Amino acid sequence: MTEIKPIFSSLLRSRAGAVLLIVQIALTLAIVSNAAFMINDRIAYLNQPTGYEEADIFKFNVTTFGKNIDLVQQFELDEAAIRAIPGVVNAVMTNQVPISGSGDSTGFALKPRSEPAPSVRSSYFMGDEHFSDALGVKIIAGRDFNRDDVIMSNNYSKLPTVALVSKQFAEDMFADKSGLGEVIYYGDNPLTVIGILDHMTGPWLSDSKPNNVVVFPFAIGQTIRKFIVRTEPGMRDEVMSKIEDLMLSLESQRVITDLTGLDEKKADYVAQDRLMMNMLVMLSVILIVVTALGIFGLTLFNISKRTKQIGTRRALGAKKSDIINYFLLENGLISCIGLVVGAVFAILLGKQLMTLYSLPQLNTWFVIVTALFILTMSLLAVYAPAKRAANISPSIATRSV
Repeated sequence: MTEIKPIFSSLLRSRAGAVLLIVQIALTLAIVSNAAFMINDRIAYLNQPTGYEEADIFKFNVTTFGKNIDLVQQFELDEAAIRAIPGVVNAVMTNQVPISGSGDSTGFALKPRSEPAPSVRSSYFMGDEHFSDALGVKIIAGRDFNRDDVIMSNNYSKLPTVALVSKQFAEDMFADKSGLGEVIYYGDNPLTVIGILDHMTGPWLSDSKPNNVVVFPFAIGQTIRKFIVRTEPGMRDEVMSKIEDLMLSLESQRVITDLTGLDEKKADYVAQDRLMMNMLVMLSVILIVVTALGIFGLTLFNISKRTKQIGTRRALGAKKSDIINYFLLENGLISCIGLVVGAVFAILLGKQLMTLYSLPQLNTWFVIVTALFILTMSLLAVYAPAKRAANISPSIATRSV
């Protein structure tokens, strides 16, 4: 501790370099701690469970342009033909595809639209009795659709009266009740909940309620429809290669597009998030390296200016370890001041990011861990120059005067 006073005196004589280093360390802590928090948030976002065996599922679109085709009947034939392909577990025609970034959602209420009542927003799917099995989602309470539940139509003149809901939707809508047998309203249309689906994700991973899903037993024939197919493990590519020829052999007046694996759809959807995460990692590494080089350079500069001081101390009996400890302590003081200032900046920056970009509040543990990392890095950066200073002999220092 007797070194602190001369260290402060030395720093005051060359304050410009010390101030610049304090600013650099503060900015590094503020940016890197927030970047680390955002990276961690993105990792959790990208790795969140979806409820699907994504590698075994694929989708494709069918656009029909033949005017005299009975679409409902045709799609039934299509589904049956796909299920007959060796390696297919199940297939279903639906209105949208999970984790694709595109789909439909609406608010479901406990009373008709004309009456005020609590409501919960949810994505909604349409499919027949094969829907849950085609996605590999289990029914954890109640029952699945049966054939009598399914409305098959070319329009919306008749709507279903029952629905399946995801576990998350049931928890949000019915609080402490299971939800089974309860009635929810889609506009003014009542739907009795007959089954609870296990965890499953709707079209948007980034949605505030990504796991709220309602499924109607509705097979509606329209010009553009989507098919979802689940295969046995390892059979997806082989089945996918047969789809286009099969569909065109059943009806030639249509085109098959976007034949894609569910994992590929998800990868496309989160591509920007991955890019942002990689950029944050790169930015953090660059900042840390630049800061380490700054500390290294300033220490070398200080040593070159203090050759006489070091030589005199060595002549008066200072050990090599004393010289090393002196520079480590000096750097430690500078770093601690920079880290305290940087912690304040980090928290303020985190609040701004939370306000502007709807990010979660910065966890202070990220600031603490990042500060400890930067402090360790700064001590390592200064050790080599300090060791070099300790090797300056008293005679060389004297001759340099």
